[in-house]
Amino acid sequence: MSEANRGARGVVPPQRTRLTALTGTGGLIRLILRRDRILLPAWLVWIAVLPLGFVGATESLYPEAADRLQYALTTGTNPTFLALYGPMYGTDLGSIIAQRSGFIPVVVGLISALTVVRHTRAEEEAGRRELLGATVTGRGAALAAALIVTFAANLVLAALLTAGLAGQGLPVAGSLAFGLQMAAGGCVFAAVAGVTAQLGESAGTARGTALAALGGAFAVRMAADVGGAGNSLSWLGWLSPFGWINRIRAYGGERWWTLALVVALVAVLMAAAGRLSACRDVGAGVLPPRLGRADATARLSGPIGLAWRLQSRPLYGWLAGFLALGIVYGAVAGGVREMVEDNPDLGEVFARLGGKSGITDAYFASVMGMLGLFAAAYAVSATLRLRTEEAGQRAESLLATATGRLRWASSHLLFSLLGPVAALTVAGLAAGVAHGVDTGDPGREVPRVLGAALAQLPAVWLVAAIALALFGLVPGLAAGGSWTAVGACAMVTLFGAALGLEQWALDVSPFTHIPKLPGGSFAAAPVLWLVAVTAVLAAAGLAGLRHRDLAAR
Repeated sequence: MSEANRGARGVVPPQRTRLTALTGTGGLIRLILRRDRILLPAWLVWIAVLPLGFVGATESLYPEAADRLQYALTTGTNPTFLALYGPMYGTDLGSIIAQRSGFIPVVVGLISALTVVRHTRAEEEAGRRELLGATVTGRGAALAAALIVTFAANLVLAALLTAGLAGQGLPVAGSLAFGLQMAAGGCVFAAVAGVTAQLGESAGTARGTALAALGGAFAVRMAADVGGAGNSLSWLGWLSPFGWINRIRAYGGERWWTLALVVALVAVLMAAAGRLSACRDVGAGVLPPRLGRADATARLSGPIGLAWRLQSRPLYGWLAGFLALGIVYGAVAGGVREMVEDNPDLGEVFARLGGKSGITDAYFASVMGMLGLFAAAYAVSATLRLRTEEAGQRAESLLATATGRLRWASSHLLFSLLGPVAALTVAGLAAGVAHGVDTGDPGREVPRVLGAALAQLPAVWLVAAIALALFGLVPGLAAGGSWTAVGACAMVTLFGAALGLEQWALDVSPFTHIPKLPGGSFAAAPVLWLVAVTAVLAAAGLAGLRHRDLAAR
């Protein structure tokens, strides 16, 4: 090296590392794995155990081929099963497992989307991404690391499911297709979240947009499959990633080429996310934020107005989703009557179960339970806004004024309590009107279906109270513990019976104790117990908040 290239004292300057968009991705992958060293294995094991548990339960419920054939005939034209799980493509044990697991890709997609947002937009919103950007880290490293970890987790899930199902005697090819079905749902909506994380400035906007896309895709798949395989609307399934996933047909003559559609969509979404990430500043979104007023309005002079400002947009998004689901669920219910009229043999089976009215009521009881789970997810997200404000140190500035802690917390808890009321009311009215128009008796159906929707509220509030208790007492566990509670309720409610869980295990979920309206009888005692436990947990959370330090980990 020449003297001209040496330093003033003859010291050779260090060589500069060539910085690319993906520089530092490996280090960020290790950081994500360390942060999620408990959460990531937990959800992998939880999701993997569900289908594996179905095998033994299904074998005991349907031991003979004739029993499985009868199950296939029943569920193949049952709008409830078709709407929730999709059609069956065979009559063997594997086909039953594949159909009963039809909702799992939705859960995997939800978890994957939240994981990507957590490690991308949420990091930017908290200011940690800017700190990492000051190191040798490329602009696209954070997005790439989040997607790589999430994709890898989904592939691990596919491997666990393939090995577990094949180990229980199911065909290897079908088991592999099944595992890839589950992973496909996660990969698609991880990539969707990669795109939505670039759009707005807040993690809430990214999550809400990704979940809206997930809900829309599921609604399209429901509309396509509710009439069974080969119905006049089945072509709609090709417009939804969940439709593609179902059409892989695990254990039913696998269509491997359908996976190419998933891979192509993921590649397009990844490219779009990378392009959008490169076109914006750190902390900013591609979509420009709405300009605020020069002066605050009178509504922002108190904590309730501020809470409304923070919570209203996510609430509107959830309400739109509940409206869409309510319309779909109500329209689907009309198929029950037509199914019985068109299939006399199946009508005899339904007559033994309670007749046409009984089956329709059972359908609404099941789908309203699912809406209750969605409402619980909203209630948890609204409650955890308190934790977000605290961790972002915005709560400290607010509490430095005359606003007390309880008043601040209560302003957000109004959304945790009243938001689910609004959401379930919208869904119940939409479903009741859609079903009432179909039956020609909306005056009878609307109040019955609305009552079934609102009956979910005590269980929803209890889950929100769990989130509040964790926030007040152990804030570091608030997010993980709250979403674990939602996941546990979903597992017990959606899959508990299929897994053959004991009654005490089913009773862990508050939704088990909700009256099965509109057809069931109303019992006040379980509802009062749920309300009492909710009050105790809420009081404990508020008391803990009053006496602990802010931003406690």
